[in-house]
Amino acid sequence: MPQDQDVYDWLFAQVRNNRERGPAPARALLEMLGHPEAHFASLRVVGTNGKGSVCAMLEAGLLAAGVRVGLFTSPHLTHFEERVRVGGHEITPGRTAQFVDWAKRHAPDAAFFDLSLGLAAQVFAETGVTLAVMEAGVGGASDATQALNIQLLNIRAEQTGAAGDGSAGVRAVLLTNVALDHTATLGGTVAQIAQDKACAASPGVPLLTTAEGEALEIASAICAELGAPIYTPASHPALFALPRPPRLAGPHQQRNASLALATLRLLGHKDGVQAALDAFWPARLQRLTCGGRTVLLDGAHNPAAARALARAAPPADVLLFGSLPRKDSAATLQELLRAAPLRVLTRPSQEPPHADLDALAARFGGLSEPDAALAFRRALALTPPGGTLLVAGSLYLAGTLMEGELAGCLAQT
Repeated sequence: MPQDQDVYDWLFAQVRNNRERGPAPARALLEMLGHPEAHFASLRVVGTNGKGSVCAMLEAGLLAAGVRVGLFTSPHLTHFEERVRVGGHEITPGRTAQFVDWAKRHAPDAAFFDLSLGLAAQVFAETGVTLAVMEAGVGGASDATQALNIQLLNIRAEQTGAAGDGSAGVRAVLLTNVALDHTATLGGTVAQIAQDKACAASPGVPLLTTAEGEALEIASAICAELGAPIYTPASHPALFALPRPPRLAGPHQQRNASLALATLRLLGHKDGVQAALDAFWPARLQRLTCGGRTVLLDGAHNPAAARALARAAPPADVLLFGSLPRKDSAATLQELLRAAPLRVLTRPSQEPPHADLDALAARFGGLSEPDAALAFRRALALTPPGGTLLVAGSLYLAGTLMEGELAGCLAQT
């Protein structure tokens, strides 16, 4: 981090609250920056779960195929610069500070995610990125990354006085899956959420998806209406085929890998398939050794993700669970009860607000310890030597522990 912590204090204070949500504020910010998004092509990754893993696989595959690739993801685990990478390397804290200095003067009311997106687009334009992997924050049509769907070639033509060369714009939209999450923003049913996410589609732009059931039906109907070609494992099995399991563990990661591989193949980058399968993304059933115990670290933060984790994880002795209050903490914890017989409940970070630990402990059983560091030590002590501790409930909890109690274990792994 830069020596001036004020850079991050200001940036993290730009919470959405009553600020306008959706692509319009992000589009206005990109216009203020001179439309940097007009200078690179992008892949938009939307969906309820698995976006980060798919993005990591895409980045690895595109790098192996020789593409000058940018990566924009969220949230970060331990430091802000994880969110923006060029050629596999994070931007520097100094670059963040430079952008924040500009934003304080020119966009003081912009929201955190819009600012992060603007910084990423500016960096990608400056560093000659040709294809950027862009992870949505919340939703599809209602997400700030929808600003990338603007007719960028027209913008470039206006800027240069020349016809667009086809090097900018959204090259493909990837929809991982749809489940209940962010219901206050996207709607309380799978159908409503699928409608918003699938409306990330654009006319003529391929949409690839591993969604199933009602969500797939809605996505197919939207693509037909918009004239967007849709690719699924059922319609194009060879495109989605896995030559071997990915490095990331679990059946859900095989679905994520098939989506990433299908995209690489469709875009003509099949040389990156093996590298994509070897990609690593932290806090996704990440295995560590700590104090003679195995620690499985995962960011599962909603019922669907927790269900997938419970299926994928080996039996554990203790569960350390921490969840944000805006999430359905009870339903998420319910899915993880069978993963371990003992549980310790904590807060993902020291910042309020917090889930009601006492209410969760009373309902599901377990020990309540608000401080994440103390909760980890307690959970580890309850885990027998040679046993397994499963940590889940929030990527913020994973990040808090990676910065603190797990830092030494990470260094030894």
